[in-house]
Amino acid sequence: MISPWDRWYSTSCCLCCHVRTGTIILGIWYMLINAVVLLILLSALNDPVQYRYHLTSSELGTDIDVMDDANICIATAISLLMILICGMATYGAYKQHAAWIIPFFCYQIFDFALNTLVAISVVVYPNTVQDYLQQLPGTFPYKEDIMSTNNMCLVFAVLLFIGCILSFKAYLIGCVWNCYRYVSGRGTTEVLVYVTTNDTTVLLPPYEEAIAMPPKEAPPQYMEA
Repeated sequence: MISPWDRWYSTSCCLCCHVRTGTIILGIWYMLINAVVLLILLSALNDPVQYRYHLTSSELGTDIDVMDDANICIATAISLLMILICGMATYGAYKQHAAWIIPFFCYQIFDFALNTLVAISVVVYPNTVQDYLQQLPGTFPYKEDIMSTNNMCLVFAVLLFIGCILSFKAYLIGCVWNCYRYVSGRGTTEVLVYVTTNDTTVLLPPYEEAIAMPPKEAPPQYMEA
């Protein structure tokens, strides 16, 4: 009987590339995004007057400092950690080290769980959508038109959007997991295989080494004097 893990196992992703290639591209893409965020945060630390965002009294009635130095430092540390995790996944997929892919896979599971909790909170507390819209600045485009829409339609649109994001994230999780299984499987095939018969035990080399081995020379023929 085929297990569910084996049933969904595949060495290709996005209908065209290998799971190793897909994991490398995904890791590089995440590294680029976090690198851009890190540059913005470092610029904000260097010149806080230019990059710090203030909500004016005309928008919320008070002057609130959204991004202070502590929050920027925490976000910078998170961006550095994410660059490290994505770099480990890229290196692990390229060099076929399965253990290096695990931190990135755990991050994907954590991110998927957070988005799932957001979807559950929207279902349990549908009024949170309206509360979030009311907190937006008055200059936000089409704010009044969106708030005048039926609350159930807004909840349905938000759930549909989150559902599409969750489906895409689940597919990426499957690709990284299949890459981990593929790299782990390649590591196990390099182990020597023992073939046991009734009388003897034969030690076989790996398949790749067996192909690369030069053929043995035939023994010389026996010549009668």
